[in-house]
Amino acid sequence: MAADDESMFGTFDDEGNYTPRQIVADDISDADLDAAYGMTFVSVEEGQMVNGTVVRIDTDEVLLDIGYKSEGVIPSRELSIRNDVDPREVVAMGETIESLVLTKEDKEGRLILSRKRAQYERAWGKIEQLKEEDGMVSGPVIEVVKGGLIVDIGLRGFLPASLVELRRVRDLQPYVGQTLEAKIIELDKNRNNVVLSRRAWLEETQKEQREEFLDNLKPGEARKGIVSSVVNFGAFVDLGGMDGLIHVSELSWKHVDHPSSVVQVGDEVDVQVLEVDLDRERISLSLKATQQDPWQQFAGAHKVGELVYGRVTKLVPFGSFVQVGDSIEGLVHISEMSAHHVDLPEQVVSPGEELWVKIIDLDLQRRRISLSIKQAAEGGVVAAEYQEHFGEHAYDDEGNYIGEAEAEGEGAEPDTSFEPLSPEAAAEIEAAYAQADGMGATEMAPAPEAPAAPEAAASPEVAPAE
Repeated sequence: MAADDESMFGTFDDEGNYTPRQIVADDISDADLDAAYGMTFVSVEEGQMVNGTVVRIDTDEVLLDIGYKSEGVIPSRELSIRNDVDPREVVAMGETIESLVLTKEDKEGRLILSRKRAQYERAWGKIEQLKEEDGMVSGPVIEVVKGGLIVDIGLRGFLPASLVELRRVRDLQPYVGQTLEAKIIELDKNRNNVVLSRRAWLEETQKEQREEFLDNLKPGEARKGIVSSVVNFGAFVDLGGMDGLIHVSELSWKHVDHPSSVVQVGDEVDVQVLEVDLDRERISLSLKATQQDPWQQFAGAHKVGELVYGRVTKLVPFGSFVQVGDSIEGLVHISEMSAHHVDLPEQVVSPGEELWVKIIDLDLQRRRISLSIKQAAEGGVVAAEYQEHFGEHAYDDEGNYIGEAEAEGEGAEPDTSFEPLSPEAAAEIEAAYAQADGMGATEMAPAPEAPAAPEAAASPEVAPAE
């Protein structure tokens, strides 16, 4: 080939040496050059999943080489489902990760990616399948939020506080970092909402143990337990396998405004099993059943016809209630307030007033005590707990109060009798009790102290002031 022959290639001389063709002008246009470069890059579209290599880590973003004409940018908020994380704790230089294309080109010309959204997309498919199969998910607790926990299951799963354990847990902080298993109870991809229940998983896995525990639990048994939670309607007690409920009405023989006034979380208590519902897996307990019934105690220490000291707690249209012992109230019917006619109870007594009354009826079964101010004024047998405050010389051999003068041989024999209630008065007393019950129970004050001395307290022989 001649040296001067034109060729689109170089030339060779006689000895076979090659001489490249000299480029004297651009032989490719700008458009062709861009197209040529473009052929070497991957194509991307918004919403596309891409893989790339971490080439730079900053405090607020990560650069990812996906083979595009420029590196993709992953803002720190798009790195992880965890909030406020350091990018260096999530990815490492040279690591290959998957991301989702959010914006092909933002206003600064950058390719914006999201590793978090890529994880979401991968996780949703798995989560939806597990939900259909009624399967379990597991993951570490990454955050405590209002009302519960956030669990990393590839996306942010919400575990309500009421569903963390078989009973409600108040302090959730110790669960952070723990890996928990739970069931999926609610799934809404449009709202990016996943609700979990660990309690459902526990109930399913511990079903046999619970059934065995309930089978061995019998009504009437005495058990020890730890108060696990206190609510408005009672207190839950951990019996060592399951929780039972002490209803507020079973906490004390006294009126209870709120269960927290009787027990606190962590208290060890002795309870009696009232009922075991195998179908609903419910246990009813009683705290007061393990304590002495104050009505039984009062009835054992007193009898009809005795004089006792009390405090007026409440006035009702038919009379007044008088507290005569710890948690014990009796009713003084208006007909038993005074020897003369009384129109209104407040004409004779007022709340808080302390006075002597005579027991004229004691119905332990119905927990009713009928009292009389009028008959107390006539004297009689003073209850044993008050006799020591007056001295033995003020009583005869049968315990009748005879006072100072009678002890010296003066005065008449004390009146130890009592008048039973008329049927009309009894009926009105029942109406008064019913009305008082409708008004709500009265908070019991401490039992009135016995009078310090006959001179300081109204004597049983002194009639009430008119």
